[in-house]
Amino acid sequence: MLNKLNQSIYYLDNDENKERPTLGLVCGDKYSLVIDAGNSVQHAKEFLNEIKRLHVPPIKYLVITHGHWDHFLGLNEFDSSIIIVNNLTNEILTTWQNYSFDDESLQTYVDSKWMSPKCMEIIKSEMPTRESFRLNAPDIIFEKSLTIDLGNKVCVLEKVRSTHSNDSTIIYVPDDKVLFLGDSAYGTTTNGLFHIKQSVLLPMIEDIQKYDANYYLLGHESICDLEEMNLYWKELISTSNVTNSTSLEKAVANFELVYSRTPNSNEHFFLRAFVNDQRIQSR
Repeated sequence: MLNKLNQSIYYLDNDENKERPTLGLVCGDKYSLVIDAGNSVQHAKEFLNEIKRLHVPPIKYLVITHGHWDHFLGLNEFDSSIIIVNNLTNEILTTWQNYSFDDESLQTYVDSKWMSPKCMEIIKSEMPTRESFRLNAPDIIFEKSLTIDLGNKVCVLEKVRSTHSNDSTIIYVPDDKVLFLGDSAYGTTTNGLFHIKQSVLLPMIEDIQKYDANYYLLGHESICDLEEMNLYWKELISTSNVTNSTSLEKAVANFELVYSRTPNSNEHFFLRAFVNDQRIQSR
């Protein structure tokens, strides 16, 4: 069931058990725009069935926030819509357009670490006729930013600096002060090590905070208001500021020295992620 934020904006909750991200819908007077295509044919179909019940304007546009499989593998279900990506996401999708999805090919991709075992599992269970499946190509590729008019409802797309991926696109709806972040504000995993890129943290926050938003939709979270988002930024910045080595013990000690308290569970998680980033950078 879709969640209704207001008369123009809806979203489908994430489902971590199935590795399904949050999917968004923005409706104007003439057209609608979808944010992310889902992680499979089945995910996309379920989302589209929910949208049909709303009787909203036709879906003219689909925006993919970044080139991770769980956000784009359902895009062929939107074949009557205009698919929009930034130039870096397009490079990733171009690689996937050459993939085959039979058992032997999927196992080869997993063995080569081009694809995760979870991705293969979802493809096998939720992609019917996958042996003949080929990912469609995007229709619009933008470099930095793009503005879409849905009919008295404007959406601003921007490629931003991100701690999660180099190709992150965010979508801002100024009338409603809503910002779809995709996974841009998360960390990433490199060689099995989860980390948050310290060098990109402040530039990313700068890119995101220039938008006057009251609500934020992240790729694998429930909706956040401005207060919750500001707390998230505060915890990230405070933990980054005290992490300058590959030792978690030193990072925790620095935190306690600077802030005169022990880190909470979120802050401890961030400290570990920044320490992991230091370890990756030192290799």
